[in-house]
Amino acid sequence: VQLVESGGGLVQPGGSLRLSCAASGFTFSNYYMRWYRQAPGKERELVAGISSTGRSTNYADSVKDRFTIARDNAKNTVYLQMNSLKLEDTAVYYCNARNGLTGYWGQGTQVTVSS
Repeated sequence: VQLVESGGGLVQPGGSLRLSCAASGFTFSNYYMRWYRQAPGKERELVAGISSTGRSTNYADSVKDRFTIARDNAKNTVYLQMNSLKLEDTAVYYCNARNGLTGYWGQGTQVTVSS
């Protein structure tokens, strides 16, 4: 089983990034997918989630109207489009897959928002 995040990097405030999480080794279309993030010295927090079919999404209040989660079950990939980035969005972003009691994590990708 693997979840491999990519797309992180350094961006200026107000900029955009798109994160990707490529899944393998399990039936991706059966899993609810989430993006979490963890900033230095803080607890990991939920950013966004998307149902197995992609019909239902939810977002943390702090990213609502700026971030969009999407998935492509044909490509076994979940995305996080991040717009209007703020300094406080700086964190390591993790992809999570869950189906009942079974869950998997990616290794994370660093997003740094700095001028």
